[in-house]
Amino acid sequence: MLQFEELRLQLEDQRPKLEHLRASLGLEQMAAEIERLEAQSTAENFWSDQAASQKVFQRISVLKSKIADYTRLENDFNDALMMIELSDEEGDLGLLDSCAQGVRAVIDELERQTLATLLTGDYDSKNAILTFHAGAGGTEAQDWVAMLVRMYLHFSEKQGFKSSILDFLDGEEAGYKSAVLLVEGHNAFGFLKSEAGVHRLVRISPFDASGRRHTSFASVEVMPEIDDTIDVEINPDDIKMDVYRASGAGGQKVNKTSSAVRITHIPTGIVTSCQVERSQHQNREVALRMLKSKLMEIKEREHLDKIEDIKGVQMEIGWGSQIRSYVFMPYTLVKDHRTGFEVGNINAVMDGEIGGFINAYLKMESLEKLGKQ
Repeated sequence: MLQFEELRLQLEDQRPKLEHLRASLGLEQMAAEIERLEAQSTAENFWSDQAASQKVFQRISVLKSKIADYTRLENDFNDALMMIELSDEEGDLGLLDSCAQGVRAVIDELERQTLATLLTGDYDSKNAILTFHAGAGGTEAQDWVAMLVRMYLHFSEKQGFKSSILDFLDGEEAGYKSAVLLVEGHNAFGFLKSEAGVHRLVRISPFDASGRRHTSFASVEVMPEIDDTIDVEINPDDIKMDVYRASGAGGQKVNKTSSAVRITHIPTGIVTSCQVERSQHQNREVALRMLKSKLMEIKEREHLDKIEDIKGVQMEIGWGSQIRSYVFMPYTLVKDHRTGFEVGNINAVMDGEIGGFINAYLKMESLEKLGKQ
């Protein structure tokens, strides 16, 4: 039947891309590296260096995950093709939607994995730390921060990432004045780095009794989480630590003691804090990791030789220019001003469907790199 033949041709058009992805990934080389690393892990003195041993197992895990993802994609491709052919033989149009969904799922996953091969930066594979700040506009801007946090939480869930709010400062009536979100997963920073910048909201404010249209702004700062595999030296004398009681949601146990921790890097004035862990020690460790991540990001961005070269709060990450607008009124549209990519279904975007924006940015970034070569 014509409908099934169109789907089959649409899927077959993806076969060269699938084969190109296999070549780009270098699956045979990955398998050989896994075999070599696993043999290395059985050596008698392997555990004498705990840090090095951990790196080996992390590398094995990443390689196995990439192979598993591609194998699953290849199986899904073959399954979708078989389902189309069987449905066509039976002439059952009732299966057309299921076949179309299978083709769409394969195309989406193929694009995701292809784009992941572009993530070759030093920190692209790391977890991501997102920091949100409300702009001018009071309650409306603070509510906008909460909406953005929710959007990224949903995006993380759809991607299979683990996400958690590390710190927050409640708004006066609603939302957050500021918030910090940790997104954990392979390539989390690589995918989310495109979200850094100012996000603009246009809507009829639910907090305005006159029903007027408001424009609000919130900044999103994105950093890779620096783990123990990267050495960042910070002079202990340059750090000031304060403890305080956690506030807002978190349970009574959190609020009973001064377990929340705020760390200030004295030379730069950079402040990080964490209040969601159960103990002061845990919150201190998280806040210190956040500080290291921020200092490392600034060092890399400013092309400095060492952390000590960062001087003064003026070196902190600025809001930069507006990157995206979310318009609820008088029409519905989300538009990225860097790539021109836009979506009319704003509710889907706010529910975490932001893959199109991220893909468009990564493609643009890839083309820019090729142009400079």
